[in-house]
Amino acid sequence: MGPVILAFLLAVLAWVIVAGAHLRQRHPVWFWYLTGFPLTALRVVRTWRKVAILNDLAVSPRPSRGLLGDLVVKGDALRPVAPRISFPRATRTGLSLVVRLHPGQTPAPFIKAADALAHAWRVHAVRVTSPERGLVLVAATARDPLLHPGLATVSPTLLSALMGICEGGGAWVMDLRKVPHWLVVGATQSGKSTLLARLVVQFAPQPVALVGIDCKGGMELGLFSRRLSALATSRREAVAVLHALVIRMRRRMEVCRTENVRSIWELPDKFRPVPIVVLVDELAELYLSDGTRDSKTEAEKCSTLLLRIAQLGAALGIHLVVAGQRVGSDLGPGVTSLRAQLAGRICHRVNDPATAEMALGDLNKDAVAVAQSITPDEKGVAVCIGTDGGWDRARSHLTTVEEARKIAATYGHLTPELLDLCQSLYDLEVGRDGSQ
Repeated sequence: MGPVILAFLLAVLAWVIVAGAHLRQRHPVWFWYLTGFPLTALRVVRTWRKVAILNDLAVSPRPSRGLLGDLVVKGDALRPVAPRISFPRATRTGLSLVVRLHPGQTPAPFIKAADALAHAWRVHAVRVTSPERGLVLVAATARDPLLHPGLATVSPTLLSALMGICEGGGAWVMDLRKVPHWLVVGATQSGKSTLLARLVVQFAPQPVALVGIDCKGGMELGLFSRRLSALATSRREAVAVLHALVIRMRRRMEVCRTENVRSIWELPDKFRPVPIVVLVDELAELYLSDGTRDSKTEAEKCSTLLLRIAQLGAALGIHLVVAGQRVGSDLGPGVTSLRAQLAGRICHRVNDPATAEMALGDLNKDAVAVAQSITPDEKGVAVCIGTDGGWDRARSHLTTVEEARKIAATYGHLTPELLDLCQSLYDLEVGRDGSQ
């Protein structure tokens, strides 16, 4: 009976392994709940005290020396006491636990020890936050959900775009009603162009006007021209389009003042003007100057007009999504002023630390370090900052240029006519021809 029982147990073990592999591939969340979480939770509880002591997260109840009259008495330090933790709670992508700090402790050492905790618990990453005084929330991600990003089910709303997935497993949504203006930075092949294509795909079916400014001759945004109400392909054209948008913005102000409302969203639906999303690709081309007088004048006009739209456009339904490979203070003070108005930030892999600092440094210093750690293999991965100032790693859904172009053409009939913008471009072209 011995060999028979052994063979039976080996067969059962083989079936368990096969079933586990199938469950892990087809239903990774259930595999985590049934197998990964119990093992990881046990590892967390078993190693917590040792990890806390090694990373200076524990405290001694009394110091190793004290005063007895005028004498200093030395002795052995008492056994360190680790902070109490709650039992780990399972999440879809990992686990979380709460740490109760000892009097005098701060969250800073726990944030610094995040990488050490990830190695000790054999998880992908650990994020440490402090939701309230005296408590630290430790959230561990078991695997990298950005390796194979999917799309969550989110009810579409006006001016919101489902971009991809966040590292915590939730949907990555850009909502221009909540965060009206965005700055997107990223080096070549980092995923910046894919993100802009994704925005076009998401906004194409909506009753929204899209305006493109692409000073690379329209090589990027020109592919979606069927869905663009206007497209500027040079800085001179950009000045004309932005000037027309500012004039349109003033007219909307007059309408709101006449109706005694503070924004177009308080107007009745039938009187509400169409929202406008301005997509700017390669911001540096609008600010760089070759030293000539005309070039400096154009750059100053672009800077002033963009800043006015960023300051006043949110309540009037005019939104900016500004993208560039390099965004630094060397482009001029206008860039720094514009950045202050762009509350939404997305930073892909960048070539220089100054760009990451410019994009994220004024909001969250930790996010700068995380953005600089994005590797060339992580295309589409970015650090994004939204309404609450908190940051998250996220990855945009892979949207090919061809797919975006087809969708733009499919919904081309929904393109609102912005005759004043088109007229400004026409007048500029006629003026060129006349001068020639």
